[in-house]
Amino acid sequence: MVEAPESNREGHAPAAAAEVDDWFAREVLPLEAALMQFLQHNWRNQSDIADLRQDVYVLVYEAALRALPHQPRQFLFTTARNLLINRVRREQIVPIEAAVDLDALEVAIDTPGPDRTVLARDELRRLQLALDRLPPRCREVVIMGQIEGLTGREIAMRLGIAEGTVSEHLAKGMRALADILYGEPVALRRPK
Repeated sequence: MVEAPESNREGHAPAAAAEVDDWFAREVLPLEAALMQFLQHNWRNQSDIADLRQDVYVLVYEAALRALPHQPRQFLFTTARNLLINRVRREQIVPIEAAVDLDALEVAIDTPGPDRTVLARDELRRLQLALDRLPPRCREVVIMGQIEGLTGREIAMRLGIAEGTVSEHLAKGMRALADILYGEPVALRRPK
């Protein structure tokens, strides 16, 4: 068995082997199916997969002896990614598929891709434009209630208005936002 060093880079005491065993069983082993899928998708030689899994486990366990990772899933997949990159580097001939697949590995670490980031920014812009179209008092109440998370009573106290008025402004503002964001375009609406 590998002995843990006296201390780690961050100055924390090393984790006890029993603590690491419990952490590994609780946090890492449940991710085995996802890890296997990740390895199978990103390594062309399927006969190497079980060995790769074990190598990843050894690296993660040894690192945990120095200090337990705060984000086990991300740490596991980053370790697996780095192991695959190192293996590809050691090979004399690098197939084009390996290089392409290694660029796509970031997806497995639960980071949003550029397309999701662009969509989220677009949605935020649309929401801001919709908020800007609300009457000033409605906008103020909606922002305090839905974005800042204040209660009706807190909003009423801040604005010096009755709680019933806050409820009316909030309902009116939310209906208007729903119409602006999700309603039919004005040209398609039926006359009332």
